[in-house]
Amino acid sequence: MTQNRYYIWLILMNSLINIIIFVPRELIDGRFTGTQAAIPLAVLSGTLITFMFTAVIRKFPGKGVPEIFAASLPKFTVPPLLVIFGLLWCTAGLITLLSFVDITLRFISPDTRPLIVLLSFLVVVCFSVRMEPLSLLYGLEMMLAISLPLIVYATFKAVVNPAFSWDAVLQTFTYSLHTPNWNSFLAATFSFSGYINMAIFNRLFHQLKLKPLHIVIVAVQGFIILLLSFLVPIGYFGTIGVGKHIYTWFSTADSIRIETFLIERMLFIFYMAYLPLSLVSVVIHWHVGKELLLALFPVPKKRKSSSVRLWQEGFILAAFCAAAFSLMHLDQYELNQFGVIFLDVRWYGEVALLLLLLYCYAVKRRRAL
Repeated sequence: MTQNRYYIWLILMNSLINIIIFVPRELIDGRFTGTQAAIPLAVLSGTLITFMFTAVIRKFPGKGVPEIFAASLPKFTVPPLLVIFGLLWCTAGLITLLSFVDITLRFISPDTRPLIVLLSFLVVVCFSVRMEPLSLLYGLEMMLAISLPLIVYATFKAVVNPAFSWDAVLQTFTYSLHTPNWNSFLAATFSFSGYINMAIFNRLFHQLKLKPLHIVIVAVQGFIILLLSFLVPIGYFGTIGVGKHIYTWFSTADSIRIETFLIERMLFIFYMAYLPLSLVSVVIHWHVGKELLLALFPVPKKRKSSSVRLWQEGFILAAFCAAAFSLMHLDQYELNQFGVIFLDVRWYGEVALLLLLLYCYAVKRRRAL
């Protein structure tokens, strides 16, 4: 039986990866127009939707969304729905991948050709995407064990640094009475979107049990990470200067010096913490997208099942890679705009998936009567 902690790891992964997918940038854009009020609202909404989705999908133990849709929805509606949701998951991984390629080129190795960096990441991702889902959860747990202490250390060093301006942070809170900014709200809810990967990983959870402690953990970690993602860059660059940076957290890490360590620049530690975490995030998202799109193909006969399935997976991954190469020309501002559009569309997609699962559960109950 898959342990419940892996469910928490999926949510924590998304919360930590939000700095790669432009959530802090969107929160900072609304610093004068309601981000402060949007964050608590996003925590409440995100926690509620997380546990509504989980409570519904628990009613289908050992089944993923393709199996649930096939059993409950009209046949002609299933393929387009799987394509739409599969492309959403592909886009989530794509933005993380392209953003980290851009971060690598700007902060770590500006002389390296972008194609080489992208190819290096794609080799790792495509090899890992085909692994068994349980192995991916094991890998996620290992990467969190490696990355999380480094991220906590970097955050602690940032907050206690003499260059951190608490006056700028306090000035930000003077705008707390503004009406919640809708774009900031949509971006902030991404920190809770890790639950949506249960669309496929629910196949491993046959007895998922949620306790009040799980609700508290999800809400608290999301609230803390969102506050830090929003406030720490402001503490370094000020309420005005922070608007000039796209990758605000990597710019912040590049501003911190470590005086008592072998590596003087915090940037390298921060980069090494987020490198495995970003790649695992891409692998998880593309694995879910791949499994959703695989359900469009007919089940191969047993004699040729392995070879046919391999070709089907290869076709889907080739399409994902082609999308990555086609968008490689985007600069950081265009990539940021692409990420903002995704953050907005993603929330509506998650709500739609929740409503569809509620309908499927209603159909299941009606048939059981």
